[in-house]
Amino acid sequence: MGQSASTGSRQEDPPGTLGSFLLPEGFTRPRTLEVLREGSVLLEAGRFAVGSLEERRRRRATSYATRHEARSEEPVILVPGFMAGDLTLRAMSRTLRRRGFRTYRSHIRANVGCTLTAAAELESRIESIAIRRGTRVHIVGHSLGGLLARGLAVRRPDLISGIVTMGSPMLAPGAHHELLTTGVEVLVRLSRAGVPGLMSEECVAGSCARQSFEESRQPVPADVSFTAIYSRRDAIVDWRACVDPEAHAVEVTASHVGMALDPRVIDVVTEALRLPAYAGSVLEVDRGESA
Repeated sequence: MGQSASTGSRQEDPPGTLGSFLLPEGFTRPRTLEVLREGSVLLEAGRFAVGSLEERRRRRATSYATRHEARSEEPVILVPGFMAGDLTLRAMSRTLRRRGFRTYRSHIRANVGCTLTAAAELESRIESIAIRRGTRVHIVGHSLGGLLARGLAVRRPDLISGIVTMGSPMLAPGAHHELLTTGVEVLVRLSRAGVPGLMSEECVAGSCARQSFEESRQPVPADVSFTAIYSRRDAIVDWRACVDPEAHAVEVTASHVGMALDPRVIDVVTEALRLPAYAGSVLEVDRGESA
């Protein structure tokens, strides 16, 4: 059974786990065995490999003068999920570059530290890119990376023109599989032992966690586009927590991990990056067929 989101069960959470306010009523953690669905990432990786080969063949069959797409003026920074680094979004970055986008890494090697610290460092990174390019920046965030993007869009709309989140449980960051909970607990224990740069209890259950969550729930400025990509096949987070009411929501058929490289998801990201500023209603669109 999935873990209940009732107040009673949340009060029994042992020290070191996420604060109960991060798992509001109406959301649940994916069931233990549902994680097996994440095995479809192998199919998604294969789909990406086949698509890349086909794209290369098309490019070779096209004259050099016409094979390059017009470059987008606004830069795009890609932000990885929990316990992941920039390498996990490298495939998406390469594809977006071929499609005319100027992409940048977040400089996150492993997203395992305090979210407020990570947000501050990401803000500094975005500011430097915006100054260098002379324009605002788009953020594409996977999972936790999307939560960071959501908070920064509220705080710095002068730097950010749009955000795209993929499998980001913004409405309930605690609605995730127990494997992630275990990872959080390990990080907290290591932090207590004196290992620097890792999540502490304040980061997952104290004022730090509450501030991050509250910032991510503030209204997104009207001139910042917002697309939230989610999948009902997601076995890592509750997909319902990924559908922000302020976002242009798009449903895909992919695993949580596979969103970073499934070509169908990358197509959705491409479309989202070309959208004008959008705020308000939610539009759900099916991409692909259920497996």
